[in-house]
Amino acid sequence: MMIDRRLVEYFDWWMLFLTLMAGGIGLVALYSAVHAGADNPLSGLFVRQLIWYGAGLFTMIVAFLISYKSYERWGLLLYLICIGLLVAVLLFGKYVGGSKRWLVLGPVSIQPSEMVKLAVIILLSKYYAKIARADGIRLREMIVPVIITAIPFILIVRQPDLGTAMLVGLVAASITMYVKIERRTFIGLVVSGILAVPLVWSLLKGYQKQRIMTFLDPNRDPLGAGYHIIQSKIAIGSGMLTGKGFLKGSQNTLDFLPEHHTDFIFSVLAEEWGFLGAILMLLVFLLIIIWGLLIAQRCRDPFGTILAVGVTAMFTWQVVINTGMVMGLLPVVGVTLPLISYGGSSVITMLAGVGLLLNISMRRFMFEK
Repeated sequence: MMIDRRLVEYFDWWMLFLTLMAGGIGLVALYSAVHAGADNPLSGLFVRQLIWYGAGLFTMIVAFLISYKSYERWGLLLYLICIGLLVAVLLFGKYVGGSKRWLVLGPVSIQPSEMVKLAVIILLSKYYAKIARADGIRLREMIVPVIITAIPFILIVRQPDLGTAMLVGLVAASITMYVKIERRTFIGLVVSGILAVPLVWSLLKGYQKQRIMTFLDPNRDPLGAGYHIIQSKIAIGSGMLTGKGFLKGSQNTLDFLPEHHTDFIFSVLAEEWGFLGAILMLLVFLLIIIWGLLIAQRCRDPFGTILAVGVTAMFTWQVVINTGMVMGLLPVVGVTLPLISYGGSSVITMLAGVGLLLNISMRRFMFEK
């Protein structure tokens, strides 16, 4: 009974409030993005997103009810299941827009590449919690993390989905930097990464190379590869300080914006709510990120601390990459804005991540060392 009272006492209401606020902003932005009418093929997306949010909230509840130490024990199994799903996508997945990213399970399509991000975070946290020390991780100890990260990275690139693969790598790198790498090992990894750039470039698909070239100079093909990013910048800029008003964004209504309900939903929000609305949304995400780092700082269990850092890094990189690409600051790589963009697998994964943060915050007193 004492433990139950302490769990209630330590429940992180602020993290829950910030998450629900981000979700509310997302639902308003999505409704605007797909409001064109019942005859519009996208008109049912808002209702489906509500259903996904219901599933995501259920997943979040499950994620924080089960002690986070259980995920440490199940880490390898969860990882292997996700890898199996990624292999199944390559073998039996559904093609959409030239990519094979979705696995059809009856009436539902899931994107395993979203779920594998959490699996990698959990397994890396388990490994680093056992070997981390003050002087940093040595080169030979990096072999296991590299393998854990490389397997899903390669499978996701094969789909192809460069954006999600890059996210997996960035989150893994963030966790590794947090637990600290020995100086010589760090220098060696940086040099190896630089030398690998030509190899990575040679492995990219033609359209992926085109996206990078368009990022460097969008005006080189304004009616082709550069069209989307140019229209996105127009939408964001036209919102000015206070925006054009709810449901009044012309770039969205006239269908100039590509993927306005997924990758470019920030452009819809910025056009209708202006600079102030965009800043409010970014402020909510900033508070979520800061709160996630505070949860990691307060936790005295190595696994819980590293896990909280990993989940927070996942949020951070998705916000940075999505907002950066729609403003022309980064290449367009197809990364969704967490809790804002349409997508069931993304919503469920992000809310499951929030559930883990709530879990760690709520049980931080139980595993102090």
